[in-house]
Amino acid sequence: MQVSGGDVVVVGAGLIGLAIAFELAERGASVRVYDRAEPGRGASWAGAGMLAPHSERLEDEAMLGIGASSLAQYPGFVERVRAASGMDSRLHLDGIVHTAFDSDRLEDLRGIERALHARGVACDLLDRRLVLAAEPALSPGVLGGLVVHGEGWVDNRRLGRALTAACQARGVRMARSAEIAVECDSRRALGVRTSLGFVAASAVVNACGAWAAALEGVPPLCRPPVEPVKGQMLAIGAPDAFLRRTTWVPGAYLVPRGDGRLLVGATMERTGFDERVTAAGVHGLLAAALAAAPSLGSFTVTESWAGLRPGTPDGRPFIGPTALEGFFLATGHFRNGILLAPATARLVADAIEKGARHGLEAFGLARFGTEEAAAARMARS
Repeated sequence: MQVSGGDVVVVGAGLIGLAIAFELAERGASVRVYDRAEPGRGASWAGAGMLAPHSERLEDEAMLGIGASSLAQYPGFVERVRAASGMDSRLHLDGIVHTAFDSDRLEDLRGIERALHARGVACDLLDRRLVLAAEPALSPGVLGGLVVHGEGWVDNRRLGRALTAACQARGVRMARSAEIAVECDSRRALGVRTSLGFVAASAVVNACGAWAAALEGVPPLCRPPVEPVKGQMLAIGAPDAFLRRTTWVPGAYLVPRGDGRLLVGATMERTGFDERVTAAGVHGLLAAALAAAPSLGSFTVTESWAGLRPGTPDGRPFIGPTALEGFFLATGHFRNGILLAPATARLVADAIEKGARHGLEAFGLARFGTEEAAAARMARS
């Protein structure tokens, strides 16, 4: 490891932080992870686990590139996690279905099909008969659909548990602390201070998700502009074969879990750190699901919840080093934190181990001028 002694502290035990800790530990680093809550919670626990860079229609080329790269890494990533933990994260890359219930949306899908084919992405446009053959639970009012092959989902809650076990198997030390603050001098991060005491580190990673901007002890110009964006979801008890693939319908997406649950998500609300499940949120999701698949009306709503995604001004995450030596960012992944976990882990580990910056230019604080200002200020101090 390039870092002295290989000592790294990761602040934040969501899927991003756990994936980074696991990657570094597999490379021989000594890693500690601190969080205020138990590992794998927060947005990592609340998400639907979709792995869909093309279905998300990421028009930002940098985001599409890292998303496609991370999707390609997923099979190997979950296998490495399984080998270390003995736990199956239930990866399904059997495609995602997009539905059209009006002629305008059907025309949109035709355009998306052409664009995906131009990129070499496998997809098929289906007429009404083929859509209903593929997903019989959908309303007969469906006009057509598009299947994007190679995308799918991972059970994010199982992945969180598996990553926790894999980290522990590789010697990562984890602790909960109500107080976590970075300690640094004018030029570099020195470690973190928690309610358990001070821990020196050659590298500190801010993987705090929606709370990343509030991590204490960090110079203001090295704080990422991240804000919470609430997403409400619910689960309906449904037979395993009710839907065969993840299906996007007007106003919602439906994700079959294969364990008797069908996930319905998700709202996007800028309401600060409010994690309440609201009547309006549940109503909107249910209305969309029932309009697309009316037979869901006879099933039971088994769970509802909300999580806070870490949003950024331009929709890109913050990944990699900052102007404060030894202080790294891995936050702001918004709707794509689960998808981007393998790629983020590899990029951050490469930056810490080798000082590598290739592929990070689009994801640094410098794109807002923050890093250059911080560097100039530190040079004058």
